[in-house]
Amino acid sequence: MRQARLPTPRTGGWAGLCRAGTLALAGVMILAAPGARAQTALLNVSYDPTRELYKDINEVFARTYKAKTGEEVTVRASHGGSGAQARTVIDGVDADVVTLGIPSDIDAIARLTKKIPADWRGKLPNESLPYTSTVVFLVRKGNPKGVKDWADLTKDDVKVITPNPKTSAGGRWNFLAAWGYAYGQDKDAAKADAFVGKIYKNVPVLDTGARGSTVTFAQRKLGDVLPTWENEAYLVLQEFGADKFDIVVPATSIYAEPPVALVPGNTDRKGTTKVAQAYLDFLYTDEAQAIFAKHHYRPFKAEAAKGAGLPEVKLFKIEDYQGSWDDIQAKNFDSGGLFDRLNQAGR
Repeated sequence: MRQARLPTPRTGGWAGLCRAGTLALAGVMILAAPGARAQTALLNVSYDPTRELYKDINEVFARTYKAKTGEEVTVRASHGGSGAQARTVIDGVDADVVTLGIPSDIDAIARLTKKIPADWRGKLPNESLPYTSTVVFLVRKGNPKGVKDWADLTKDDVKVITPNPKTSAGGRWNFLAAWGYAYGQDKDAAKADAFVGKIYKNVPVLDTGARGSTVTFAQRKLGDVLPTWENEAYLVLQEFGADKFDIVVPATSIYAEPPVALVPGNTDRKGTTKVAQAYLDFLYTDEAQAIFAKHHYRPFKAEAAKGAGLPEVKLFKIEDYQGSWDDIQAKNFDSGGLFDRLNQAGR
């Protein structure tokens, strides 16, 4: 039986599990030596579970871009809870691109800084979604609590590990997935609100990011079920062993939208717009789409997902139930929203 352990920083994998992503001061022109060609450095501010994904993406993009242009580029990545990452950009971190976990986080940057245009979703294909994802359940081996669907998360003896939706996109997708499941039963919003409240009464701890919740569940061994990004569930099996955990795919789950955007308010000033745009365009190439599938994300190009072993799930879009992302954010996660009301009521 394979021992569950975390790789060292030299091995990649979960090297970033127990440390915050480094906020690199990037997007500047660096001269390696007298007479050397200038090297462009980009900063991608991303969300928690994409550490392994963008390690591969960034290496391949740099190699591809140099082969096409002769120019060297380094892409550094910062990772953390998506909401917290958006706040760092709002507060002045010099991101060239943002690849966050939920549309409302990029909307917030656009609204509060004007460094991203309000119509950013129309700047790239598929509403700026080079890939999508969904929420599945990670359970202990053998599924001792018999978790099969969202309703099982309300049982009194089931402890649910999920991140704080105030700081984590994964936490918000879990929250919205549970609400959408309940609302889809009979279109009763009050019942859906109450259903989510029952689940959150079973949540013993709220980590700030999705990766933190993964550590709590897989390494600290707290809880019975971890609703999580699909890729994160498969990563746990890979790193800790399929003999310790099972993945349960609910019959219905949410169409999770982790979007990407250029930050022209930064790149125009730094002179990195051309390279940063090329980086985002690269995410839609066949090569990058295959990398998304390899890491168990759902690529924009369906043909790239063939052979990736992603299960078929009936997906719903939360916009169909709650309207625009401004409405979704205000109803659920702004001050005085549903999550706050549940907290005040003791969840």
